[in-house]
Amino acid sequence: MSLVLDAAAQDLLFREARTANTFSDEPVTEEQVQAIYDLVKFGPTAFNQTPLRVTLVRSPEARERLVKHMAEGNQAKTAAAPLVAILSADNEFHEELPQLLPHFPQAKDAFFSERPVREQSALVNASLQAAYFIIGVRAAGLAAGPMTGLDFAGLQKEFLDGDHTPLMVVNIGKPGEDAWFPRSPRLEFDQVITTV
Repeated sequence: MSLVLDAAAQDLLFREARTANTFSDEPVTEEQVQAIYDLVKFGPTAFNQTPLRVTLVRSPEARERLVKHMAEGNQAKTAAAPLVAILSADNEFHEELPQLLPHFPQAKDAFFSERPVREQSALVNASLQAAYFIIGVRAAGLAAGPMTGLDFAGLQKEFLDGDHTPLMVVNIGKPGEDAWFPRSPRLEFDQVITTV
């Protein structure tokens, strides 16, 4: 094997990791979420930008408001998950660049003064950070269920503002009984990798 990461960690993060469709009653603590963030914040992005924003939906009232925006097939598992996170892209991320890129603070204005450029960059880099977030949830021994089957416009209006673009909703928790659908196929190496 050419990987440095041991087989158990590979299984935890990738091979055995699955999207849970049911969850146990065990809560996801603030300490767990803090540990996840403290790990995944180091994932690379362009210009060290950090456009990902995470809205934790904990209260019953907020959960009810969220569930109504989910596709029918996602409503029950979103209602039952111990924790649900709304992941969004902050299109005003450039305001933090002087802090995050101290050796090149002028990047804020030199590259990101126009809103369409910021929106494109925020979408790409927040999506990258969302992937790190999912891996971080798995590293905490939890299941992450990312979903895009939802009313994005309704979700944005309900929970965000015009400067934040919703990316996905992620159910988080310990898997419950009969949590897994059968593993779907994946493309093979030669179907994906091209050498030029």
